[in-house]
Amino acid sequence: MKRKYYIDNLRWLAILLLFPFHAAQIWSGGEYSGFYVWSHTNTALYMFSTFVYPWYMSLLFVLAGISCKYSLQRRTNRQFVVERTKKLLVPFLFGLVMLVPIMTYIAEIFFNGYTGTYMEQVGLFFTKETDLTGYRGGFTPAHLWFLLYLFVISFVMLFIIWLQKKCLPKCKADRLPYFLLVCMFLPEWLCLYLLNIGGKSIGQFLLLCLSGYYIFSEESNLQKIKQYRFVSLLLCLLSGSLYVYLYCFENRRGIWMDGLYIFYGWTGIMTLLGLGQSKLNFYNRLSGYLTRASFPVYILHMPILVVTGFFVLKLPVGVAGQFVLIILISAAATFLAYEIVKRVSLLRFFFGVGKP
Repeated sequence: MKRKYYIDNLRWLAILLLFPFHAAQIWSGGEYSGFYVWSHTNTALYMFSTFVYPWYMSLLFVLAGISCKYSLQRRTNRQFVVERTKKLLVPFLFGLVMLVPIMTYIAEIFFNGYTGTYMEQVGLFFTKETDLTGYRGGFTPAHLWFLLYLFVISFVMLFIIWLQKKCLPKCKADRLPYFLLVCMFLPEWLCLYLLNIGGKSIGQFLLLCLSGYYIFSEESNLQKIKQYRFVSLLLCLLSGSLYVYLYCFENRRGIWMDGLYIFYGWTGIMTLLGLGQSKLNFYNRLSGYLTRASFPVYILHMPILVVTGFFVLKLPVGVAGQFVLIILISAAATFLAYEIVKRVSLLRFFFGVGKP
């Protein structure tokens, strides 16, 4: 099967977007809305983070579902399980012990005036009562929740796929009309409330992975999405503008806002898949490098960005200057760290990186 390079390119673009998104979190919402360091609310950056959030992680789960389809065409179930364990579980456990406490250490200092040693804070990390965000210290999976969710979802998907092949071997979700593809946001809306832990729903992300496997991996559906990509873009921009306005300026919450949130995110995914097919289906040395780097960069970027933000916030260069500096410094440091990781065999194992 010919490789669909736009899937790789969409993935690393989404990973790179995490640098400005998480930097914007430092100026988003109120002081207690949540991040490891916080300055004040900046309207433009608050709107930016609100605009990005509904679709960027959802896109990664859809892409994971599509990749799962292609992976299972080349691997046995046993090989898939081993690969998922090395790629997801090992980096999650390593990052939980070695990387996440760095962020909660910064949060303890920034918000709680912590004066103890780093190792004493590691003890707090595993014992302090927490809301699982870690934004004020204490235990959290932090950004590595994505690895944990994807690991669990991969095994649930494997069972669902086995069951479908056994009971409904001829079932296919191809040649769906565009209107029905758009309406698929409705089951995602329902699944949003299934096993929702701290605002991150296992039910929602499982459905997105299954959508990637069964719907967005079908060439007929992809061609339909490509054909109507500008319709999707219009729906995305209209729903996204309304969502950002109601969320940021009217402070609206509730079930109907949840529906708008899901619709906006779903049409955003359809837009990106449509535009990706027409504009991003290419390969060159840079895209190949970023494809290989995207996974370890995801793991590494957050602790580096939090530490960078802690020090940059002390510089008298204004919000725009601080925002840009945090992005540039943390991105440069993250890719430097990746260059070290990929050259050390033990670190490659812990970060789920293949041989260079």
